[in-house]
Amino acid sequence: MDSIKEIKKFAAIDIGSNAIRLLISNIIITNKSETISTKNALVRVPIRLGQDAFTIGRVSNENIKRLIDAMISFKLLMNVHKVEKYLAYGTSALRCSSNRDSVIDLILSKSGLNVEIIGGEKEAELITNNPIFKDKNNTKTYCFIDVGGGSTELTLFKNKKVVKSKSFDIGGVRLINDLVLKETWDLFKDWIVENLNSHKDVEVIGLGGNINKLFKLSGNKIGKPLSIKNINSTLSLLKKMSYSDKVLLLKLNPDRVDVIEPAGKIYQFLLKKMNLNSIRVPKIGLADGMIYELLKKS
Repeated sequence: MDSIKEIKKFAAIDIGSNAIRLLISNIIITNKSETISTKNALVRVPIRLGQDAFTIGRVSNENIKRLIDAMISFKLLMNVHKVEKYLAYGTSALRCSSNRDSVIDLILSKSGLNVEIIGGEKEAELITNNPIFKDKNNTKTYCFIDVGGGSTELTLFKNKKVVKSKSFDIGGVRLINDLVLKETWDLFKDWIVENLNSHKDVEVIGLGGNINKLFKLSGNKIGKPLSIKNINSTLSLLKKMSYSDKVLLLKLNPDRVDVIEPAGKIYQFLLKKMNLNSIRVPKIGLADGMIYELLKKS
């Protein structure tokens, strides 16, 4: 049996459009020089940067203050955990903000944390970093779909590598503000038809907080694919419920209540266009991919 040679900690900060997350992972090195990553702590802060970025084109002063407070808190938590390495990435909301450079400079001066803004293709690449998809015995073809507050990333993954990927300005926060153009939906549909429908036996992998919450609300068995039937019935139930019932009975976070249904429709759209009946939800995301990126650089 393997024995543990060393344990250290890495961290990933995902500055998204609907929330900001800090993932702290245990990096376990065995006597056989095998490296294993396990989750130690996850903190989610509901700062909806996308509400500013997609409506007024910049991060408001109020949310700049909240963001800086969150980053200072994250830095303190990382210090307490004795985190050795970290990555901090900003996605769709910061990409679209006219004051993004000054926001990043403020974060650095106040918290000491370096933030890098990444594009949709980089997001897609990070999502596929998980070793379960790159195992030498894995010959499956995957379509990854990561629905965020501001964008949706689609990635075709075959023979353990990314074949094609594309980012679309379709997300939960954009949809609730009616900011997704018909042309964008058409581009989304055309990309699916041209790049995914020509492949046989594609397994769709759903990523992000909304699909994980839909999976949980549906009562789906852990490890089993989530059927389109269960997605439809869960979204139908949510549509009939009041805000209070969603928060009190379903225990949804208040910042999740209004985005979960529009986000769910994006998953429905993909499955319908691909003529598929289910989606796999492995409970991984961008922050997990960031941890594996740190491992590759170590």
